[in-house]
Amino acid sequence: MIFSLLILSIVIVLLLTVALNMLFWAKIGAADATLQQTVSVLIPARDEEANIAACLDAALNQPHCVAEVLVYDDHSVDGTRQLVLNYTKRDSRVRLVEPVALPAGWCGKPFACFQLAKAATSDWLLFIDADARLTENAAARIVAEARRRQLTFLSCWTGLEMLSFWEKVLMPMLNFVVLTIFPAPLSVKRTDEVFGIAHGACILTYRSTYFKIGGHETVKDQLFEDVRLAQMWRAKGERGLCLDGQEVVRTRMYQSFAEIWRGFQKNFFPAFRRESSFWLFLLFHTTIFLLPFFLLPFVLAGMVSKWFLFPAAGVLLMRLLLAWRFGQPLWSIVLHPLAEAILIARGIASWWQCKSGAGVEWKGRSYRKSIN
Repeated sequence: MIFSLLILSIVIVLLLTVALNMLFWAKIGAADATLQQTVSVLIPARDEEANIAACLDAALNQPHCVAEVLVYDDHSVDGTRQLVLNYTKRDSRVRLVEPVALPAGWCGKPFACFQLAKAATSDWLLFIDADARLTENAAARIVAEARRRQLTFLSCWTGLEMLSFWEKVLMPMLNFVVLTIFPAPLSVKRTDEVFGIAHGACILTYRSTYFKIGGHETVKDQLFEDVRLAQMWRAKGERGLCLDGQEVVRTRMYQSFAEIWRGFQKNFFPAFRRESSFWLFLLFHTTIFLLPFFLLPFVLAGMVSKWFLFPAAGVLLMRLLLAWRFGQPLWSIVLHPLAEAILIARGIASWWQCKSGAGVEWKGRSYRKSIN
């Protein structure tokens, strides 16, 4: 009984954290009508033939403030390059940044972003992924929010587009993992490095500040570069935030079980600075978010304490609050134990790939072939 009450106590604290996040996490506000062409939209693209056209269309539909849209073709082997070249003929704001060989010690995306930043000319740099879709007037709203809050770094936590069964089951776990433990409203008040967080699909930085502190070069070897950049920004004494940006940018990150598995496996274990932290995370998720559901049949049979019913109910209530705020399908909530078990399995697979020397792969590149 003592163990079940301990788990229940932790679940109550986490439930309060989620409730506060859902009620008080700030959203991106209105645009500033006086804002002129001060934004460079920067898109790293590697084999993004299926995404790049829609991404460019959304970026070019931004009124007034977008001065240029730059795409770094990261050695694509599909039709990405030709599609971008077609857009350069239709709109003078679009430019293709030619790729160069990836230097030793760099991961692909940080290098692509750094090359884009060096080619950009505007005061503000808006990095977006090729699968991100800016909504109407999004760029102006994001810049206006940064100016209102006197920020030089602003990341928008994107809304998720989920169409397939596995997307709807597994993708909500991204928000669940973060917003059960990260007090987003508190990060607005605090400037500590530990409160630095970002979503790599949409990051706005002030150009002069970006280069003053080194930009993506400071996180060049990181697969988890977005969060590391946010933490580094705060460590350098600059103001940075991550806000609820689902109204200004939407993403469909992955489209199948295999893509979801590969996509999160590549940075699951590398996201942790210490291996001990990784295993504590898995133990925490197994004990708090999965074990109560595993024990439910034993509770019903009278073999273990009935108090385990309450932690399970608390976890489902967290999922319900997240579904309400982010528009996630309600039926996916009841499949939480399945999603949690797959999340834990992905973590172990990521650890094994790194520790065995095989490394993790993404878009034809291998990283972290050995982590001691």
